[in-house]
Amino acid sequence: MSKFISTKAAGQLQTSLIICNLCRGANNICRFVLCRMRKAIISINTKQVSKIKTMMKINLLKQTKRKTKNAWLSQVLLLTLASGLTACQMTQHEPVTVEHQPIRVINNSVEIYSAEAEQFLSTDTPLQVLSEGYKWTEGPLWVADTSLASQGYLLFSDIPNNKIYQYIPGQGTALYLQPSGATGLVDGDYGQGSNGLLLNQQNQLVLMQQGDRRVAVMQSALSAPQPKFKTLAGYYQGKRLNSPNDAVYDSQGNLYFTDPPYGLAKILQDERKALDFQGVYRLSNQGQLTLLDDEITFPNGIGLSPDGKTLYVAVSDINNPVWYAYDVANNGQVTNKRVFFDAKQPNQKPHGLPDGMAVHSNGTLFATGPDGVWLFNPKGQVIAKVKTGKLTANCTLAENEKALYLSAHDTLMRIPLK
Repeated sequence: MSKFISTKAAGQLQTSLIICNLCRGANNICRFVLCRMRKAIISINTKQVSKIKTMMKINLLKQTKRKTKNAWLSQVLLLTLASGLTACQMTQHEPVTVEHQPIRVINNSVEIYSAEAEQFLSTDTPLQVLSEGYKWTEGPLWVADTSLASQGYLLFSDIPNNKIYQYIPGQGTALYLQPSGATGLVDGDYGQGSNGLLLNQQNQLVLMQQGDRRVAVMQSALSAPQPKFKTLAGYYQGKRLNSPNDAVYDSQGNLYFTDPPYGLAKILQDERKALDFQGVYRLSNQGQLTLLDDEITFPNGIGLSPDGKTLYVAVSDINNPVWYAYDVANNGQVTNKRVFFDAKQPNQKPHGLPDGMAVHSNGTLFATGPDGVWLFNPKGQVIAKVKTGKLTANCTLAENEKALYLSAHDTLMRIPLK
């Protein structure tokens, strides 16, 4: 094995094998070995992988004939490892996740400004890093699934990589869908994947596809994802949308979404930009697209109050970093646009801007922004902050509202809630 693997890696492999012989339960051991070896394996070409597999199979047959249980188990594990080497070679920079526990925990990240926040957090609430190694995570979505011990799983986008990942608490992270948002719909489109993700009333996955510049629905079951999509909205008055970003459904199945230019290579100056504004839209449950606001430079995150009467929109404009609130009329139109909170910090360069959000059933707004996550009460007062140390793009609540999941730059994080 040392012929193909570095000395350090070989030593780690020997250590792993000793543990294998002492442990019970092949599945857990396989996971341990693969995780242990992920960073240790050096570059291995296809021919070398073939040699390793052949050697493994020969040794496996020998050990099977001897009927030596522990040795046989070790060889099974090595063969499992060898079978995955080709994939490891192709994805040496694939995200890292540790099953059953966070990769690490960040303490002292919570700041409490009001007793209102103590129903969710305390100053010693840990910030958990669940997985890392992505390019830019976005659009976290909790999907209820009673067949799992966790009662559900999380989906989230890695936009530049054109992928969606699935995180199952207690199991880890795996690729869920590729491509996710750039499918070559129109020649010359850029390669940005999906951004915001949500479920419609039919429990279908709806995607804000930056590359394809449309709102689309996946034409396959959640349990068997395939990159087959149907366009729900791609044009406004005959012109292509910029790059749909984030969205929220109301109780009637009407979709509110933002359309900034972030999916375009040159943003506002891109030659492929068709509209001369960035919009906030409402797509009715009958398929009618209505422009609600065309005066925001960079509309981004969007959310609705539990009663559906207040619409929130985050503005990721370094010159005007605010959250807006609107009153929502019975016909879905919005009025009374106002600043919900102004995040300007005089004489300071912000580490992040207002972005995605999640609204708790009691009306508390969890909003990503400068330095991490801001908690607002419905009056627009800041009641707490969670400083992540990273540019934090979006967040979502688990169905039971006992955890807040964060997409923060190259990581997936979680904050346990009371």
